[in-house]
Amino acid sequence: MVFFEDVEEGTEITPLDKGPITREEIHAYGKASGDRNPIHMDEEFAKKVGLPSVIQHGLRTMAFVCQTLTDWLKEGGELKRINCKFVGMVLPDDVITSRGKVVKKYEEGGEKLIDVEVEAVNQKGENAIVGDATIVLPSSA
Repeated sequence: MVFFEDVEEGTEITPLDKGPITREEIHAYGKASGDRNPIHMDEEFAKKVGLPSVIQHGLRTMAFVCQTLTDWLKEGGELKRINCKFVGMVLPDDVITSRGKVVKKYEEGGEKLIDVEVEAVNQKGENAIVGDATIVLPSSA
């Protein structure tokens, strides 16, 4: 469990690696989510519209970022808000690392809060997602 008193601005969130991403995972996510856009499901179509391959759904990559935060929190904390901008593609065979860093620590409305910058990057260091989140932390006092 992470306590408010144990976190400082600059604290790094434990990174999470996912992958290599497979076409099968991308297809399965498309079927499960109902997002069967052919840029995710059809290799030939994706290439025809100028993509190098099918691409992972942005919301799946965002889920990796959310998992990074909730794994770090364990029990007791709460992901209050997340805002992500999709800035790059995730392709088959990419390894995605999602991570974050505390940029602000404060109390508001009786809650102990931290603001975190988040990102998801591939093995080349290229961003797929950038964003920010607000987390409510318990007090150890």
